[in-house]
Amino acid sequence: MLNREQKILSILKKEHPIRGTALKFDSTFQLAVAVILSAQCTDLRVNKVTKILFQKLKAPKDFAGVPQKELEALIYSTGFYRAKARNIKAMAQKIVSEHKGKMPSQMDALLSLPGVARKSANVILQEGFGKTQGVVVDTHIKRVSFRLGFTTTTINPTKAECELMELFPKKDWRFVGDTLIWHGRKVCHSRKPNCTGCAVNKLCPSAFTF
Repeated sequence: MLNREQKILSILKKEHPIRGTALKFDSTFQLAVAVILSAQCTDLRVNKVTKILFQKLKAPKDFAGVPQKELEALIYSTGFYRAKARNIKAMAQKIVSEHKGKMPSQMDALLSLPGVARKSANVILQEGFGKTQGVVVDTHIKRVSFRLGFTTTTINPTKAECELMELFPKKDWRFVGDTLIWHGRKVCHSRKPNCTGCAVNKLCPSAFTF
């Protein structure tokens, strides 16, 4: 018999069959760039920016050598463009100098790259290398998992990830991230969740409390 958490995940898998990131990329390095750009920015906006960006700059060596101001101009509309440009350029330089121009495929190596935190590393590993070593936790997943009673924090993504990893078996970690993020985008919105239209409202301790 399925427990409450497993029932919720089973229902949400059917409600949100979309799997994987909406970001567009042609290489694991381009995925890393897109993930950095997606901070505080929609995937739709990032895809519009990278469509032009990746025509001009493709590989780590291209980003490593591009002038900072030029890169800032190319990614300006994603917000926080100075910090993002600085991190992307530094990441590319480190990949060129320490990894022979190839994107590393291990968690520790990814976390050592400028601009890459645990959430970004999980996305890169899952989407770029087909490896699942944790649960992706972004703002949507933090919010939805807390409302569903899966986690005890909306502030600490590392703690939330650990709680989700303890709650679900490893085989479900990727599905947990995928389903919760799409549920957050389509139904369980930040300010006004659509509890009436939610397929798991009878199993959610936060339903109709907003």
